Amino acid sequence: MKVSSVLKVFAAVLLVTAAFSSFSEAQTRPKKTGKKAVPVATPTPPIGDAEIISRADDRVLLEPGTVIQQDKKDDTPADPNVQKIKDLNARIKKLEAARTNEYDEQQKRLLLNLDILTRAEQRSESLRKQLFEMIEKENSVKTRLDQIASDLRPEAISRSSIFSGSMKPEEIRELRQKSLDSERRNLESLLAEIQATRANIALTLTKSDMLVDKLRLKLEKDIDGALSADDPQN
Repeated sequence: MKVSSVLKVFAAVLLVTAAFSSFSEAQTRPKKTGKKAVPVATPTPPIGDAEIISRADDRVLLEPGTVIQQDKKDDTPADPNVQKIKDLNARIKKLEAARTNEYDEQQKRLLLNLDILTRAEQRSESLRKQLFEMIEKENSVKTRLDQIASDLRPEAISRSSIFSGSMKPEEIRELRQKSLDSERRNLESLLAEIQATRANIALTLTKSDMLVDKLRLKLEKDIDGALSADDPQN
């Protein structure tokens, strides 16, 4: 009885010791994790050229310090009044440019007409001076012809031969008369030329004065028109 009791006690101690050892080993040994599922690789479909390009466009390489700002599209509709104002401003500038060109052309035309008028007036003055010179020459020739006519009288020729002191008064009178006749013919020819020239100059002067009057009237009219155009009240 005593032996079986000892055996029972010894068996109980062994069981307790074995249980304690199993508990300690369970606490110190790491827990085993379950096996992970291995993913099955699915075949990738072939990529075309267009998709490669599209994928390449999706990747943006950024340099250090570079900030890419996306363009913001202005979706607000344009105001039609702004476009109208721009069109009006363009038309106004065009009209002002045309008016400036027209004003410059008008000024050039006025200056040209003024120059023509000045030259015409100078020509008239020159013709008038020539006419006065011809009149003076004509009067001088006429005066000399009157004097020759007086010297050709018989008593004047006789008187001149007496004062000559020549022994042949008849020859003196004849020579005197021939000399006066020759001078008279020359003066009469010169007088005819002077009178013809004077008549031509007088006619030319008349036409020149008429031209001056026309040019002056035209220039005055153009000046009045330019002044009226510049007057804001008109």
